[in-house]
Amino acid sequence: MNPFGQNRYHTLNEAYRREYGGKVFKVPLDGGFTCPNRDGRVSKGGCTFCSDDGSGDFAGNACDPIPVQFAEVKARLHRKWKNANYIAYFQAFSNTYAPVERLRELYEPALQEDGVVGLSIATRPDCLPDDVVAYLAELNERTSLWVELGLQTIHDTTAKKINRGHDYETFLTGLAKLRRHNIRVCVHIINGLPGETCEMMLDTAREVAKMDIQGIKIHLLHVLKHTPLARQYEKGLLELMEEDAYVSLVCDQLECIPPDVIVHRLTGDGPPDLLIGPLWSRHKMQVLNKIRAELERRDSFQGKKKDEIYGINESTTVCKTITT
Repeated sequence: MNPFGQNRYHTLNEAYRREYGGKVFKVPLDGGFTCPNRDGRVSKGGCTFCSDDGSGDFAGNACDPIPVQFAEVKARLHRKWKNANYIAYFQAFSNTYAPVERLRELYEPALQEDGVVGLSIATRPDCLPDDVVAYLAELNERTSLWVELGLQTIHDTTAKKINRGHDYETFLTGLAKLRRHNIRVCVHIINGLPGETCEMMLDTAREVAKMDIQGIKIHLLHVLKHTPLARQYEKGLLELMEEDAYVSLVCDQLECIPPDVIVHRLTGDGPPDLLIGPLWSRHKMQVLNKIRAELERRDSFQGKKKDEIYGINESTTVCKTITT
């Protein structure tokens, strides 16, 4: 029996309304961070798919103080949502990759902004030293905290291809450190990574479904200008997912994910001036509507097959690719 209504999955919007009693939106902020696989500690160049803004293309300007960024981004988002509270969202690059003193200088002013009801921090599992985790545990006692933890794939062969800079075991260690303090974790995975089959992508979702997590973001791989991935694509070394294949795969993945896990995202839209492909991803609502329609067609919903995550129903997923 579908417990989620017309969406057929556990949406972040509804979770926010239950927790806070009304509309809440994220205000993306840029703390001026970098990543260990950009600055040379692990590697150079970053993940092959990552833009120059470190996946923070819609965040504030890192040159501005946090209160200035917050006011600017909040005003922009209020054009769409007039009455709402806010989650301060440190999005760009790895937002725990700094000494605790620096993290306090960034996080604390954000928490003091009027209407802020919580904090969301995106980071990597290899950027969680003990003193940083202790500070996150302190924040978790004072506010509504989410840590968004990048996994992308469970397959170490793929992680090497995309210059991820850490392996699956490192992710599991980072996740355990956060959950030891009861910090809510939202895991990021990406569909369409180079060389991965739909079975491999579904394997990633099935393994995530077994974890002690509270949220998930399912991304589509975007090819953005000025990235190593764009150069691979131009050389014909990368194929992009078709829309119908993506929709079918996401539905398969949702069927594996336990119903109590909050779905923070099912697709994304790259910056229009940077996006090379897949171009169908620009129509975000169309993709979401197709996912809902496919779940309805199947008479399915998030978690329907959670007890079957140790097996793959190959008949449900047809993975096709395109090159343009």
